[in-house]
Amino acid sequence: MKTKIEKRQSVKYRIRRKINGTPERPRLSIYKSNKAIYCQIIDDLDGRTLVSASSKGLNANKSEQAKEVGKLIAQKATASNITSVVFDRNGYIYHGRVKSLADGAREGGLIF
Repeated sequence: MKTKIEKRQSVKYRIRRKINGTPERPRLSIYKSNKAIYCQIIDDLDGRTLVSASSKGLNANKSEQAKEVGKLIAQKATASNITSVVFDRNGYIYHGRVKSLADGAREGGLIF
């Protein structure tokens, strides 16, 4: 039987086969730990991170932190002339903090 982490890894690999980040439309990838949530915008063709943000240092509950990180990544992306991204939920369910981050990024002006 697979563990919870192994199940997420298999879902993650299935998603990554289908989506790719290009210079015109980079990939918005997220990672969440028990304490913080991190996101970065990645150009997979060059293999480099264009913009990143995390909830380190924010004081709020976890969902509100995720929404602020979404707004922050959108602000940094528009400063780098990135308007459209592909959302990579990294094997997590689109619910709770993941959804809050996506909503915050959309409010900030990112299109996905």
